[in-house]
Parts: sequence; C-alpha cells; structure tokens
Amino acid sequence: MEIVCPAGTPAALRAAVKAGAHTVYCGFNDATNARNFPGLNFDRFEMRDGVSFAHEHGSKVLVAINTFPRAGEEVMWHRAIADAMTSNADAVILADIGLLAYAADNFPGLRRHLSVQAAAANADIINFYAQTFGVKRVVLPRVLSVPEIAAINSETETETEVFVFGGLCVMAEGRCSLSSYATGLSPNMNGVCSPASHVEYREDQGVLDARLGGYTIHRVGRGEPAPYPTLCKGCFSAGGKSGHLFEDPVSLNAEQLIPELRKAGVTALKIEGRQRSKSYVAQVVRNFRAAVDALETGRPMPAGMLSRLSEGQAMTTGAYKKTWR
Repeated sequence: MEIVCPAGTPAALRAAVKAGAHTVYCGFNDATNARNFPGLNFDRFEMRDGVSFAHEHGSKVLVAINTFPRAGEEVMWHRAIADAMTSNADAVILADIGLLAYAADNFPGLRRHLSVQAAAANADIINFYAQTFGVKRVVLPRVLSVPEIAAINSETETETEVFVFGGLCVMAEGRCSLSSYATGLSPNMNGVCSPASHVEYREDQGVLDARLGGYTIHRVGRGEPAPYPTLCKGCFSAGGKSGHLFEDPVSLNAEQLIPELRKAGVTALKIEGRQRSKSYVAQVVRNFRAAVDALETGRPMPAGMLSRLSEGQAMTTGAYKKTWR
C-alpha cells in the first residue's frame, strides 16, 4: 500500500522522501489549503523545487487545495490549481465541488483526489464524484469502521485513502463551528483551526492561561506543560466537574490495523501532521514504511515505535474498531 506523508515545509518534504515516503502531500502558503499556519507551506518556487526533488527520488507529490473558496475570491483557488499543474504535481486534493468542476474542465490531465474535507462516506457519493469530475481517489473521513470501508470498496472502483496516524477531529472533518465562533475565521474557508493570531498566553499568580479568541481554553500551574489552545481538546467546567468535554488529547494510531485495511481494499495510508517538524515526519514515515514493507514480504510487523510521538502520550484506533458499539 502507498504511504502518503505530510510536509508542511520544504525541509519536511525532503525528510519524508529520504525516509521512504511513496507520496508526499503539501500546500501553497495561502488560504487555499487547510493548514494555513504562519511559517508553513510552500511558495511557488519551493513547490516546483520540491516536486522535482521528490520525482528524482521516486516519490510523488500531491498538492492540497482543500479549502472552500470565498465568494468573489475564486481566482486565488483557480491559480493554485494552475500552479500545481505547472509545478508538475502528481495530483491535486480538492474538496469544493466548484473547484472540482473547474479542474476537470480546464486541466483534464491533472489527476484529481477528493479531500477528506468533502466528507464522502458512502459508495453512492464517491461514485458521483468519480463519474462527474473524474476523481481517481477519495480520502475517507475518520468516522468509518474497517468493515464499512470494505463495503464501500466493494461498490466503487475509486481508490480509497485512509488516515492511520496523527490528530483526530470530533467535527465533520474540520467544519468547526467552535473555532469559527471563537475567532471569526472558518477552518474550511480560511484554512486554519485555532489560528495562531488569536492565541494568547497570560500568567497570573503562578497560573498560566492559554486563551483562544479571548476564551480561556486551558489553565495550568507553574511547571506544568501548557498545551496549544484548541477548542475541541480544551478543558471545560460543567456540572461541578472539570475535564476534556469534547475530546481527550490523543492520537490516532492504526498501525496494527494495516493488514485489515489492506484486506478491506484500501489503496493508501495517510499520515496527518503538516504542522509537525521534519524530525517527527521522518520518524513516522520510517515506522510505517517498515510496517508496510514487512507486510508485503510476510515478515512480522514492528510495533510500539510511535508511542512517544503521540499527542498526550495516548493512542486510539478511533472509529476503525468502534469499540463503543
């Protein structure tokens, strides 16, 4: 199976390729991609250079243009598709139905993947995207069990890609009304959840508040680690109790489900983390490449190598097992 790895910077792209990534996904440094953080992503020269480097080493590059254009500003997104084409990218990852139509009409030779932001979770809608816009691959939302994925693959010829490691989101794939309410910026349109421009840390009498858009998300004592204030992973007080109301700080790790995912017909395994360091990317890629290579050659898969890289030092298989049923 193909390993699809994140690259938030040119250095991370090179690290992923050198670590054995079959494919790298990245985005331009503007609101056209859903990781629009300051200091991340690629300008046009860096994208062309990164694609060339990947191709020289036998890897592919996918350009994520997976936010939804704001009315009257479609030109930015149209330009991103054109620039991905001229950069010789292997595919674009799109979510907006208008952009899919634009790419199909104007750049029919550019391979089109459907972003997880589109939340396509059944065979009927996947077949619609494939037949109408020529979509070749769909990134499935993180709400499906392995049997559900197998059922989808039995009813469509479109390739499927699933997340196997990294952050989870309790919303419908990034459509976060909480973040929009607190900051006035939509993750799906402005390209960033909990934007750094709205983050503030304030210390008072030995207690550190981590705030987002003026709202206190975490409060920690002196010497305790201060997490980044993301609303869905924040601590809240309700009913006389305090804790993680929406989601615990935990990482997805479906490493040991790779054999089941292959049997279910999955084409590609996706690693989340374009905001992570090149060292993190390299370590995760090496581990998953070792696991996939072992599976292909009939050797035992390595295990337990990623625990120290997980968020909150805790891991879950998420919805793949749906143990709460």
